[in-house]
Amino acid sequence: MKKLLTLMAMMLLIIPALSRADLVTFKVGYFIPRAESDLWQTELENMSFTKSNFQDTNFGFTYEYFLSRQLSLAITIDGYSKNKVGVYEGYVGYQDYDGDWAYPDEFIGEFSPSHNFNVSITPLQVSLKIAPLGRGERIIPFIGGGVGIYLWNVRLQGDLIDFSDPWWDTANEVTIYPIYPTDAREESKISFGYQVMAGLMIPIANRISLEGEFKLNKAEGNLTEAFEGFEPFDLSGYTITIGLNYWF
Repeated sequence: MKKLLTLMAMMLLIIPALSRADLVTFKVGYFIPRAESDLWQTELENMSFTKSNFQDTNFGFTYEYFLSRQLSLAITIDGYSKNKVGVYEGYVGYQDYDGDWAYPDEFIGEFSPSHNFNVSITPLQVSLKIAPLGRGERIIPFIGGGVGIYLWNVRLQGDLIDFSDPWWDTANEVTIYPIYPTDAREESKISFGYQVMAGLMIPIANRISLEGEFKLNKAEGNLTEAFEGFEPFDLSGYTITIGLNYWF
């Protein structure tokens, strides 16, 4: 319900913008998460996937109003979602009468402990953009920044090795850990953040230009009981986009 109300609020902002915008931009980009909070680090240190596996393409739309020759107000919505399946590095699984156990991978093992890690982020951003040379040049550089509302989800589903509960296997003289099935999730969460960007627009036809942009998004989201003990989740990242502008 919370997510639905937020999406409705987004649409109330975007629909009037479409009818009154001075410029509309359709974008395709590449999102690179910073992944610097401890949940990210725990996953990247223990699982077979890497930080680069969570880089992905994204799509976005911007509606822009000209406030002066150099200044404009932009409303942007885009999205990112990535799901990766990883296996635990350095461990294999054994099934016993009293549960599943993680052993060092020097043992053969009966299965490979694994789980899915899914992250999705949908920001709605409001920015002020400055074109220092105006908009009548053959190349139009711009810089900008603003604030955003971030809808986000995080989910971890599959096998979870509990490294906080070590056991000693006396027969094999090795430390082992219990494996539990898990479906931990944070859904329909809302956070606030900010962004800064820089880029270029190059007119290629009447009312049409190409745009290149680099943007830093900075935000974090508080985790609750599903991921108890972890610090706020890093929603930040870098986005490199190429867009097509249409001028009204």
